[in-house]
Amino acid sequence: MRALISLSLATLLLAACGSQPPAPEQDPAGVESRSPGAVKVETPRVTQVKPEQFDPNSIAALKDPRSPLSRRSIYFDYDSYVVKDEFQGLLGAHGKFLAANPKMKILIQGNADERGSREYNLALGQKRAEAVRKALTLLGAREDQLEAVSLGEEKPACTEATEDCWGKNRRGDMLYSGEF
Repeated sequence: MRALISLSLATLLLAACGSQPPAPEQDPAGVESRSPGAVKVETPRVTQVKPEQFDPNSIAALKDPRSPLSRRSIYFDYDSYVVKDEFQGLLGAHGKFLAANPKMKILIQGNADERGSREYNLALGQKRAEAVRKALTLLGAREDQLEAVSLGEEKPACTEATEDCWGKNRRGDMLYSGEF
């Protein structure tokens, strides 16, 4: 009798542990408040777009929000002009685009947060712009397609005196022909 119970339990255990494909994910439910005057907030659905669903070398890809080419800012750590690994793919897409479109040009604007002197921030902004320019040339763009300038702290994306805000200001912005 014990053997039969042990065998039954082992079978149930193995059946429960069997590998089955995971159930497809469901959309997360929206958030609803039960307080008077409540408004139902729905979670936006984010769709993943495969790179082959658009032509990465077309001019339209620059404005297509599904394209990595629509992202134009590279962010830097405090007091640094080293391009982070997380931006290599983005720079690679822009480098390939420039190689495929030799008439296109980019203006790279290096920016800094408000901390530091004006002279220091102008120099740091220039180093950031040059770091982006160098990365793009290594990834396929030609030198004559790229111009690097510093705006220092003169064009902040955010004006609050917080670390999060300063992080948004430590960047290199890429502007294509016709945008500058």
